[in-house]
Amino acid sequence: MKTLLRSSLLCAAAGLPFAAQAQGTTAASDWSVSGNIGLFSDYRFRGMTQTDYGPALQGGFDIGHSSGFYIGNWNSNVEQKLYNGASLEMDFYGGFKGAVGDFSYDLGAIYYYYPKSGADGATKIDNTEIYIGGGWGPLSAKYYWAVSDFFGVPDTKNSYYVDVSGSFPLANGFGVNAHVGYQKVKGLPGGSIDSNTDYKVGVTYDLSGWVFGLAYIGNSEKEFAFTGNSLYEAAAGLRTSPEGAGKSSVVVSVSKSF
Repeated sequence: MKTLLRSSLLCAAAGLPFAAQAQGTTAASDWSVSGNIGLFSDYRFRGMTQTDYGPALQGGFDIGHSSGFYIGNWNSNVEQKLYNGASLEMDFYGGFKGAVGDFSYDLGAIYYYYPKSGADGATKIDNTEIYIGGGWGPLSAKYYWAVSDFFGVPDTKNSYYVDVSGSFPLANGFGVNAHVGYQKVKGLPGGSIDSNTDYKVGVTYDLSGWVFGLAYIGNSEKEFAFTGNSLYEAAAGLRTSPEGAGKSSVVVSVSKSF
């Protein structure tokens, strides 16, 4: 279904200019398609490693309409033991974005899917969130609200995450960026760590469309989640791994949008 949808939209987008030319006009398509790919020394989600501090290959695509409507898909490898047998994360999202004067807005929903997660009777890991965000100049903020159990943890609906970020271009292709986020997981057993604050400061360099990045990423709770365990065990506070997933470290990357 996803392939059919993408093909249909692409065909529709490709057919519009042709039809317009046939009628002697120069109308452009209302649809646009973009993609991205990147290689990272570590995949951090809200400050927590998803690859046991190992490298990640990531990429996705977006289909947008001039009205502001968009849908997209993004993918990354993940640590199998953390996601109960899944080695791939696939995010599917859609929404509507636009601007009013200098203020931009974005609202939509995202589904986090992990193929083969939950095999052999293990807990199935997934998550659905709706989000609303706004931006002004180089600053942006976004609020995520879980409408499902948070990554397969029972009774954790209504968990939320707040993201505040800034990106500031400099001269000669350089830029700097910063981020702070707060995660609250509701409904965990008493005594569990149920919240954390993550942060990031980084620098980028754009070389002919290839963006090289260097970022320092960390978390207020080093043991909020644990490498080598399912997310259910981690969120429930079961300590079966000696090292947490929130250790501060430097992440290097190279990415390109097309």
